[in-house]
Amino acid sequence: MRLSIRHTTRYRFETPVVHALQRLRLVPKETQGQRILDWSMDYENAHEELQYEDQHHNRTTLVAVEPGTQQVVITCKGAVETSDHSGVIGQHAGHLPLWSFRTQTALTRPGERIRALVDELDPNEDRLGTLHHLSKTILERVEYRTGSTTVATRGEEAMRDGAGVCQDHSHIFIGAARLMGIPARYVSGYLMMNDRVEQEATHAWAEAFVHGLGWVGFDISNGISPDMRYVRVATGRDYRDAAPVTGISFGTTTTVLDVEVAVEQQQVQQ
Repeated sequence: MRLSIRHTTRYRFETPVVHALQRLRLVPKETQGQRILDWSMDYENAHEELQYEDQHHNRTTLVAVEPGTQQVVITCKGAVETSDHSGVIGQHAGHLPLWSFRTQTALTRPGERIRALVDELDPNEDRLGTLHHLSKTILERVEYRTGSTTVATRGEEAMRDGAGVCQDHSHIFIGAARLMGIPARYVSGYLMMNDRVEQEATHAWAEAFVHGLGWVGFDISNGISPDMRYVRVATGRDYRDAAPVTGISFGTTTTVLDVEVAVEQQQVQQ
């Protein structure tokens, strides 16, 4: 499948910026199941400083905001060719060893609710079956509810409140998998929706390492493993490692982030 993607991010600063530097993880990965056909990034009131690969093999761009501006617009667009591998990415590669993905972070660290969830799982079930069961149970216990959490919400908090979004589902899954000794990581990217092109945010899911298969994806919020409608952009130990945009600014107090995403199938001319 050939997917056409357009992703626009707008920052509105309350007062003129003295200095701001943004870290962007907005370039899709070249990985099993997807090939980048073309990709471009345009900036309004900002300019690119450099690009590099971080410890998770995420293509990272540093962008400096022009002094005195109050709005920045970042537009990414391109085409990605995808194929369905039932969520299987393959063997581990990267600068970090596999064991590092067993370590909890502040966002994934289990409390009593996630620990109780793990205690319910059948210890005699095979690893892949256990992970699918875990994903299903999380979706049953934690309702997908837009606006119920923030990027700082911990998985345990979402589990306690019984509501969250794809980021929270992923953090709960990752925390539970690591509690069982299974390496797990966070994925940010795009999903082509069947009922609409325009979206208000990027998507997120999780991957766990299964012996014999390697990394396998689980989209907990939709109850499936990623297929050809998904585009992987960045991975990390949690949201903070894979966030599309992070940064610092001086000379202003508030920024408002507005995001527009459009993902659709691109028709190929014969």
